[in-house]
Amino acid sequence: MKQNKFPPGWDAERAQSVIDYYENQTEDEAVAEDEAAFQDESVTLIEVPTELVPIVLELISKHAKGSDNARPD
Repeated sequence: MKQNKFPPGWDAERAQSVIDYYENQTEDEAVAEDEAAFQDESVTLIEVPTELVPIVLELISKHAKGSDNARPD
């Protein structure tokens, strides 16, 4: 029997919920969601060469861990 593996914090129910959301989305809703994402100035999109993705993810992880330690309670 094949074992499905989900990312941390995910399970089959959550995955199915996301699939249902996108399968039931109209084309107009999908376009509006895409356009809103590109207008969101709180995030930055950059292209990263595939071979550098593991390094970038490691840097992000290290930064996130450092930020957690620096946050006041």
